[in-house]
Amino acid sequence: MPVGSKGALAAAAGLVVAAGVLLTPSSPARSAPESTAVGGPAAVTPAAVPLDRLTVSTTQVASGLRRPTAIHAPDDGSGRLFIAEKTGTIRVYHEDTGLAADPLLDLSGRVSTSGNERGLLGILTAPSFPTSRSLYVAYTALPDGALTLSRFVLDSAGQHPVPAAREEILLSQPHAEFTNHNGGQIAFGSDGYLYWSIGDGGGADDPLDTGQDLGTLLGKILRLDVSRGCDGRPYCVPADNPFVGTAGARPEIWAYGLRNPWRFSFDRADGSLWIADVGQGTYEEINHLASDQKGANLGWSCREGPQVFDPERCVAGAQYVDPVYHYPTSVDGCAVIGGHVYRGTRYADIAAGTYLATDYCSGTAFVIRPTADGGYESRKLGELTIQPTSLGLTADGEIYLVNDLPGQLHRVSFGTTAPPATCTVSYRVDSQWGTGFTATVTLTSTGPTPVSGWTVGWTYAGNQRVGSGWNAEFSQQGTAVTARNVPWNAAIAPGGTVSFGFLGSHSGANPAPTAFTLNGAPCA
Repeated sequence: MPVGSKGALAAAAGLVVAAGVLLTPSSPARSAPESTAVGGPAAVTPAAVPLDRLTVSTTQVASGLRRPTAIHAPDDGSGRLFIAEKTGTIRVYHEDTGLAADPLLDLSGRVSTSGNERGLLGILTAPSFPTSRSLYVAYTALPDGALTLSRFVLDSAGQHPVPAAREEILLSQPHAEFTNHNGGQIAFGSDGYLYWSIGDGGGADDPLDTGQDLGTLLGKILRLDVSRGCDGRPYCVPADNPFVGTAGARPEIWAYGLRNPWRFSFDRADGSLWIADVGQGTYEEINHLASDQKGANLGWSCREGPQVFDPERCVAGAQYVDPVYHYPTSVDGCAVIGGHVYRGTRYADIAAGTYLATDYCSGTAFVIRPTADGGYESRKLGELTIQPTSLGLTADGEIYLVNDLPGQLHRVSFGTTAPPATCTVSYRVDSQWGTGFTATVTLTSTGPTPVSGWTVGWTYAGNQRVGSGWNAEFSQQGTAVTARNVPWNAAIAPGGTVSFGFLGSHSGANPAPTAFTLNGAPCA
């Protein structure tokens, strides 16, 4: 869970046991805070709707969950969502049948739930799940909260329930000093390796001094080969991991300098990594790493968000990756909840390439997109729901959300608002007789950029018909009229005007149109 005590005191770090190897944590030498900061990648994805016109909302589809913590969809064609509950159970949801009463897996007798942030924290199925049949979980284990990564091999992809006796523990990281900052996200990258986030060990101010220490797995994102081809070992370390061969460093580490990376995700389009790191009390931050940006140092506890937190923990010459988005804790929320880049089909025309995150306390929807100049644009889009704890994807890329004490599952939808008017139109009947009239239309551009080619449209409430005209080409279908520029007045500068007119016919009342459009967008 993302929120917990931010003021606990520290105790000494313990030994780390992993894959049968005993390693003693070590700390790098300290020096003056002479360092630089670098940003993340920016890969531009075209999207039809700018962020200032995008909206996002949620629709509740299920309730009755017990403090849900994670969502995952097996890519097996079943349409199921697996939902982890803090207590140690995994529930199954399907849009046709709702939330199943019986859990898929029950580890409640093995999961420590003491404190607000311990519990079953991550769930994942292997690629090609119907053939691999491997299910992975990350949780805090009894009796002392050790961070645990386990695998279950099912008889079939549809096996329900999964016997708890199938558990194979792959990696365990002691975490006894404090109950908070457990991380817990697990995901497969496009490279086929499993990534696992682990918090800094808890307490306030990084009391165990783990964020910059490459000798411990605390405060890191790990990259593991769990392909079951490791000569009987629970996992292998990929040979191209950044700290393989580095004296005193854990070779499992992919990225470091993290406080509590509660949720990270991979962009399905380019394999880049988005990481949301819960702040100490000043900034919540979101980071973005290229798929090959290994060994990245996110800064904690030298830095929090965009600024120095503890200069004594800054290393001379180190390069710290700046967040691509940050917001003030206790102003816009209290704990960032990382999300996903939208790559589904339902809203692809308006939201493709948009990263969505939220916050546990405020429920605010934060959206971020890379820009063509190598930067990022961002916006707050209102409130999603109360106490969100995790965002997850269906197999086809649609986004769902779970919230904590309400225990609900929500479907996330995107929408749009009308674009701001960039024009005004005046319509004047100049003369009128029997069955005819003449009219003049004046278009004024109020937008910031020139208009190059224009089409003005309106709809009559009566039976008027447009005949011959001047300074425009006219067409009419039923009551809908279209006027297009002619070659000599196609361009309109900001603040400029163009007038055109026509001879029309009618019988009876001759009311003026009440609404106009310019190139399909409404005019004021």
